[in-house]
Amino acid sequence: MKILVTGGAGFIGSNLCESLLADGHQVRCLDNFATGHFHNIQNLMSHPDFELQVGDIRDLATCQKAVNGMEYVLHEAALGSVPRSINDPITTNQVNIDGFLNMLVAARDAGIKRFIYAASSSTYGDSENLPKVEDVIGKPLSPYAITKYVNELYADVFHKTYGLDTIGLRYFNVFGRRQDPNGAYAAVIPKFVIQLMRHESPVINGDGTYSRDFTYIDNVILMNKLALTTDNPKALNQVYNTAYGDRTNLNQLTELLKTYLSEFDPKIAKIPVKHGPVRAGDIPHSLASIDKAKKLLGYNPQYDIKAGLKEAVKWYWENLR
Repeated sequence: MKILVTGGAGFIGSNLCESLLADGHQVRCLDNFATGHFHNIQNLMSHPDFELQVGDIRDLATCQKAVNGMEYVLHEAALGSVPRSINDPITTNQVNIDGFLNMLVAARDAGIKRFIYAASSSTYGDSENLPKVEDVIGKPLSPYAITKYVNELYADVFHKTYGLDTIGLRYFNVFGRRQDPNGAYAAVIPKFVIQLMRHESPVINGDGTYSRDFTYIDNVILMNKLALTTDNPKALNQVYNTAYGDRTNLNQLTELLKTYLSEFDPKIAKIPVKHGPVRAGDIPHSLASIDKAKKLLGYNPQYDIKAGLKEAVKWYWENLR
């Protein structure tokens, strides 16, 4: 297949590029390096089937150039982070909605066979239902959540209006190798790992009882590949929870990280944890039902939180110490 991965130098995107190349596909990466990093794809640059296009999805001509000659799109490019969107809703909107629409238009005009995009569990908003089921959502709690819900609405309209086949993957707290531990909007797992490796106390927002469906990167790669290759017509033009289907609270997560890291450095086991205020826009609990993905895509995630954390911790220890 000829596949465009937008945001291909990011955490999820670079892992997708690497895995797709290993499967023998041609891969073009589009990234403006706003949150992605060249070092994530540096080892791919010499691959004969890999191509890098530097550009911004907010520019339609860039999107048109990126889809030219491609058959499939994995759209990972976005400005993530609820706190970032609260601090800067305008840029989040421009990238996540204007950029998304540019990509849809370019994909439609280029005759792209299937457009698979990163949706988000933040779309569930203030819905208190657990587990989260795809067709029951609440009101969004952040600008970021609004943008990701609008993506789903646009994808649905583009299928109904123009016949573009789309699949949305609602990612639940993805973690793993290459996830950036630095910056103001770093995700909790890489941030805590780096702090513990430096013998610093991680700060949990709230009392630590907030829980998440932490999802290892290889489960996410599996979902993207299933979305790319499914020949089940009922599986198309849907959104799917992309998760493991279990939840872990932040206190439990921190203890697991300390346990696995202390295998490399015993002093880490004794590092105390601090607690700070609850973060604005955070939902208390997140747990996915993955029944729909199992039924329509044949999804069977291989990594639970413990197996994924062991892999991730080993990667951070070997690469970022």
